[in-house]
Amino acid sequence: MKKFTKIASLALTAAIAVTSLAGCGTGKNTGDSGSGDAKTIKIGGIGPITGAAAIYGQAVKNGAEIALEEINAKGDLKFELKFEDDENDAEKAVNAYNNLKDWGMKISMGAVTTQPCIAVSTESNSDGIFAMTPSASSPDVVKDKDLMFQMCFTDPNQGIASAKYIKEQNLGEKIAVIYNNSDVYSTGIYQKFMAEAENDGLNVVCVKTFTDDSANDFTSQLNEIKSAGADLVFLPIYYTPASLILTQAKKMQYEPKFFGVDGMDGILTLEGFDKSLAEDVMLLTPFTADAQDDATKSFVEKYNNKFKETPNQFAADGYDVVNAIYEACVKAGVTADMTAEEIGTKLAETLTSDDFKFDGITGNGMFWSQSGEVSKDPKGMVIKNGVYVGM
Repeated sequence: MKKFTKIASLALTAAIAVTSLAGCGTGKNTGDSGSGDAKTIKIGGIGPITGAAAIYGQAVKNGAEIALEEINAKGDLKFELKFEDDENDAEKAVNAYNNLKDWGMKISMGAVTTQPCIAVSTESNSDGIFAMTPSASSPDVVKDKDLMFQMCFTDPNQGIASAKYIKEQNLGEKIAVIYNNSDVYSTGIYQKFMAEAENDGLNVVCVKTFTDDSANDFTSQLNEIKSAGADLVFLPIYYTPASLILTQAKKMQYEPKFFGVDGMDGILTLEGFDKSLAEDVMLLTPFTADAQDDATKSFVEKYNNKFKETPNQFAADGYDVVNAIYEACVKAGVTADMTAEEIGTKLAETLTSDDFKFDGITGNGMFWSQSGEVSKDPKGMVIKNGVYVGM
């Protein structure tokens, strides 16, 4: 069954429920409560603004703000953004979602990181509120949820693409992997990477793991990998543990190639990290700030002027989410006086239609499957002299 068919049924049920309660003045309103300007569509965002993952959430928020400034200047549709801090915690993310719903949110940006987004997407889908996450990449985020969409490519796609890229570019003869077996994001990428590595004939000589509780010392893992003779280490992990791995590898004079995924984007802005340790580190990402197309150059310039730093992939994802929502709203004929359920039905139907394609700074010709997953290609990037450079 198509996503929008299910959504229409949900919207009809919600409309009947609202009608039956109209005379008694009770019941929850998921779209309009607390709204100020009746001509404004309220968008809610959730992500870590404080804590260890704050680089991700702040970047998404910044990118979304630039997109809204551009859109609101056009004058056809007006959006208002409210962004809540979840500290990368699922329970706090759900509390933030409820705050946004009370505020009058009609469209959601989901949550920035995977576990919080899985929790939030369950709530928003149940409430009939459309959501598109900028960066939560697990398939579980959209699984069995008609109104939940993703802007980033999924964990399995990253794992497959990484193995293919390493093979095609002949980047290493002996491959090692370090992944977080307590994290859905890291585990999902690792599993698909290994399956594709076997298909492609990559020689994986050593696999080591860690957990969130043990992510402070990687000496043992690195010693075993070094002993196995690995000349490339694949890191499907976030930038914080990756920074420690690079630091500790340097101390033990072990200098293989390092290859990461989008979770490593942010390592260059990590406070106290020696950027020289990341020299020649490679990763796959949908965005490179040095791209020469007009859209990327304009975004990077505005971001630099406003926030005094170069945008990372998460900033670009936040920017693209808001612009994709805007373009879908325009195509679907969305107006501010519609309920959240009506907007959700129209957006889901439009995004999954055969004639909707979106050109953003994280990809051209993007389209969405009925499951809510986006189709776009990752790009290879390498760190040179403290900046990201497209490969």
